[in-house]
Amino acid sequence: MGAGGDGAGARGLDIEGQDMVMLDADAYGYATSALERPLTQQHRAGLTRLAAVFDKVLPAIEDEYATTYCTHVRDMAVLTAEVENLREK
Repeated sequence: MGAGGDGAGARGLDIEGQDMVMLDADAYGYATSALERPLTQQHRAGLTRLAAVFDKVLPAIEDEYATTYCTHVRDMAVLTAEVENLREK
């Protein structure tokens, strides 16, 4: 199931069994938390899972805008995980 070409993007869309609004909210939540303090091991594991879910759903999105947006959100999650890894060094 893809977003189609109607310009609606991924808002309210369920792709590959994943609620795109929740994925978006989770990514921003992790990034915001990482700006305030180091993340717990549980949160770091959540970031890893989140990036894997984005990798699964991105190919199924048919709307160009939604694909671009979700790719940026996935990249933000990956960068947040990288920042956390650098903090440990």
